[in-house]
Amino acid sequence: MNILVNEDLKAYIDPLTADEHDALERSLLAEGCRDALVLWGDILVDGHNRYGICQKHGIPFQTLQSSLFHSIEDVHLWMIDQHLGRRSVSDFQRGVLALRRRAILADRKSAAIAATAPVQPDSGAAQASASPDATAASAEPAQSREDLAKLARLSSNQVVMIERIQKQAAAEVVAAVKSGTISINAAAAVATLPEQEQIAAALGGRDELRQAAKRVRDTKKRVKTDTPDAGEADSVEALQARIAELLAENASLRQQLAALTA
Repeated sequence: MNILVNEDLKAYIDPLTADEHDALERSLLAEGCRDALVLWGDILVDGHNRYGICQKHGIPFQTLQSSLFHSIEDVHLWMIDQHLGRRSVSDFQRGVLALRRRAILADRKSAAIAATAPVQPDSGAAQASASPDATAASAEPAQSREDLAKLARLSSNQVVMIERIQKQAAAEVVAAVKSGTISINAAAAVATLPEQEQIAAALGGRDELRQAAKRVRDTKKRVKTDTPDAGEADSVEALQARIAELLAENASLRQQLAALTA
């Protein structure tokens, strides 16, 4: 039977440690593959590690077609929900999964509304002809940040920081927070730096990443302290100028330090 391993779905699979993989391999060699692999059509949904070992050693296995899914999005949502319930998943990964879940549901909602409420020349007529399902879907409230936080067992502030990391962080910084090298808080701070500075900090390891995060926080504190009173004219321009001044000062200090240590 032709079984397809979807690379996007593999992103939801927790990699086994070497010891866990060896233990599973010994079990399959000794007892065979007792649990069926779950498929949706020819796409593998559950049993990726067992499938890899069975393929390696030619171990026979059974398959089971799931009737739970009607689309690949259903498969993604099922795998996300499975992982959100596992204790071994890190805070960062739970946040990423919850955000991914929200994006899938939002895309599905948009597609449903577009399919059931085509654009017409007369906007009033279009509104009147929209199907009840489309109207109900458009009225559903968007999943709030608080809802996501509850789903992922995080604080709302952590969700905000994870969103920032996803949008702004260099791949090296994302890898560092995934591995536990730095905290979500530190990674969110580093993510506000220019990409090259992020990469340099990540290549410098844990201590350099922490120092970079500290520099960002210290700069924000100094900016807050030096912010003009609300009644002063052009306060926004003054704040922006002060930020630029502080960033230039930091760059100059780093250059001086590099010259001294060269």
